[in-house]
Amino acid sequence: MKKLIILLALTAIPALGFSQKFAFVDTEYILSNIASYKTAQDQLDKLSENWQKEVEAAFAEIDKMYKNYQAEKVLLTEEMKKRREEEIMAKEKEAKDLQKKYFGQDGALFKKREELIKPIQDEIAKAIREFAVDGGYAVIFDSSAGASMLYTDPKMDKSDAILQKLGYKN
Repeated sequence: MKKLIILLALTAIPALGFSQKFAFVDTEYILSNIASYKTAQDQLDKLSENWQKEVEAAFAEIDKMYKNYQAEKVLLTEEMKKRREEEIMAKEKEAKDLQKKYFGQDGALFKKREELIKPIQDEIAKAIREFAVDGGYAVIFDSSAGASMLYTDPKMDKSDAILQKLGYKN
């Protein structure tokens, strides 16, 4: 409902005598046409895969330790049982910490993504701002960001113009 009200308000603006220009871009399409983005994404995928294998190996080791403990449990004294349980819990904490270190909210993957992808995204945002100012556009939508657009005129898609402004050919 909120989107409908905004859409009606935006369509009513020209009727009030204000002539506004609108356009949309597809940032996924733009990014897919930038080689440095593809390279950065491949690098992130490889890092993520390597880190994931490391985390899975740590959890597999814990699983093995637990199974061995279960098999030998009947033969162990209470003190030995307690020590083994503590070892397993400590190893599990290490594995969870490793997982958080790599994939947590401020983990290594997030930081690497910021380092590799953010400059490209900033460059695109700057090009879109300049394009909007130079072309007199009041609003530029991103059709790849989940915006619900029921109809888009392909003539209003300015993704190729943004790529050209960035110096890329599609």
